[in-house]
Amino acid sequence: MNKKDNKKKRKSKKINRIVILMVLTILILLLNKRIGNSKTDKQLDNHNISITKIEKENKEKTIGWNLQLVNFENRLPENYNIPLENLDEYRSFDSRAIKYLKELLNDIRKDGIEDLWVQSSYRSIEEQKEVYNTKIQEYIRKGKSEEEAKKLTEEMINRPGYSEHSLGLAVDFNYVKENFETTSSYKWLKENAENYGFVLRYPKDKEKITKVNYEPWHWRYVGKEHAQKMNKFNLCLEEYIEFLNK
Repeated sequence: MNKKDNKKKRKSKKINRIVILMVLTILILLLNKRIGNSKTDKQLDNHNISITKIEKENKEKTIGWNLQLVNFENRLPENYNIPLENLDEYRSFDSRAIKYLKELLNDIRKDGIEDLWVQSSYRSIEEQKEVYNTKIQEYIRKGKSEEEAKKLTEEMINRPGYSEHSLGLAVDFNYVKENFETTSSYKWLKENAENYGFVLRYPKDKEKITKVNYEPWHWRYVGKEHAQKMNKFNLCLEEYIEFLNK
């Protein structure tokens, strides 16, 4: 082999080494990128899990005792603990919310309205059963069948165990009559009750959702922040809880 051939051979080997080095470099870069992506994906997964966990915890904190839903299809949970405090000799209310009800009653009187009073607040399931059955019998005496009587009763009074009154967060003001909406008390409540955490529980335009006829006398404690949001967006409690659960 002459000198020229040796030179070509050395040049060829050099080129081969360069090509091999380039290939190895590319392979290392690709491998590092894959490992990096894997770590990033894992970090993102962990991040998403953390966000989901936080959202869940925040939701659990948001939907607390003050937003407990009791209605025509949601029964009061078994052995549900309600800390009660006496409002007066005959009536009691959830002790965690009673101060806001007392403040409301005091402040409306300060504004010169003397005719607002609590007709009904907490009722045990047994007391609700008595109210419910009495109303059914009243309709039956008027000539309604038992089925008709139950249907008419449940447009105004929820079944025992399905009444907000057994939750200790609902209050009926004055006489349970629709003309309560014509009083100065009702007007004051519409303007101010949210500042004490209370909302009109069964509005006229939400009957298809609540399954209860319009009750201007029935108000429910949910907390100030929630009450203001519900009124701002015109949501009944069923709609509001659905919104929070999204």
